Amino acid sequence: MPQHLELKRRAEEFLAMHRGPPLLLPNAWDALSAKVIEDAGFRAIATTSAGVSWSLGYADGERVPWHELLVAIERIVDAVRVPVSADIEGGFSETSADLVHRTEELISVGVCGLNIEDGRGHGAPLRTADDAAERITAVRRTALKAGVPLVINARTDVYLRAGNNDPAVFPEMLSRCRAYIAAGADCVYPIGLSDLTLISRLVAELGRPVNVMGRRGMPNLADLKAAGVARVSTATTAVMHAMGALAEGLATLRVTGSFDHFGTPFDYAHLQKLFAPPHK
Repeated sequence: MPQHLELKRRAEEFLAMHRGPPLLLPNAWDALSAKVIEDAGFRAIATTSAGVSWSLGYADGERVPWHELLVAIERIVDAVRVPVSADIEGGFSETSADLVHRTEELISVGVCGLNIEDGRGHGAPLRTADDAAERITAVRRTALKAGVPLVINARTDVYLRAGNNDPAVFPEMLSRCRAYIAAGADCVYPIGLSDLTLISRLVAELGRPVNVMGRRGMPNLADLKAAGVARVSTATTAVMHAMGALAEGLATLRVTGSFDHFGTPFDYAHLQKLFAPPHK
C-alpha cells in the first residue's frame, strides 16, 4: 500500500482529474482486472461493489463480509500505481461511528476515494437526505483528520428507484445532490439518470462535478463532455461484459468442441508481465 505522502499525492491527483475533460473511470473487481485497466492506459480505477462481491462468492448488496471486501480492495490498490476509489455501497455500517472506522480502514489500505450511496439495499427506502449527508460529513472529517484529501463520490439512488428519467423526480435528486455537496462530497452520482437533457440541467444547476454511469444506451462520451459531466464510471458494465464473453466462449466450446474461437489479444506472457516485479 502507498505510504502516507504518496497516498496524499495520489488523492490530490485523483481530485484534479475531476476538473478536466471527463474522467473515464473503469471499475475493477480484482487485481487482474485492475492491472488490465491500468495497462490499457486509464488514469485511475474504481472498484465495483457487485463485481468484487461476485468474485468472492457473494451476491451484491453488502452481503460480503467487510474484512473480505477490505482485503480485496487492498489487493487492487497494491496491484496498481494509479489512484483507486472504492465502492462501499451504503457504508457497511448503520452508525456514523462505524462508518468512521470503515473509512479509517480504507485509508489505511491506500484508497484515494470512495463511493457511498443513500440506498439501503434492495426494496428498502432510501436514507433521508439529512441522514445521508451526516454520514458524508463523518467521512470527510475522518479524511481531514487523517490528512488525506479523500475524494468522496456521493451516489443518490433516486433515479435508480424511479426506474426511468421522469423529470418529476429531478427536484428531489437535485436537492439531495446539493445536500451531499454541502456535507463534504466532491462529486455526486445520480445513478440511473441517462437523459442527456436532465444530465445537462443537473450539471448547470450544481456547478460541481457530476458522475454518470457508462453503459449501453447511455449518451456517448463526446455528448457527456459537452454536457459538462466530470466523471463517467462503468459500474458493472466491464465485469458483465467479461463474464458474458466467457459464458459465450464456453457455450460454443460445448457445442462445437473447438478451441479456435478463444482468440484474444492477451497471452500468458502478457498477463504474466503485468505482475512482474519492477526493475530496480
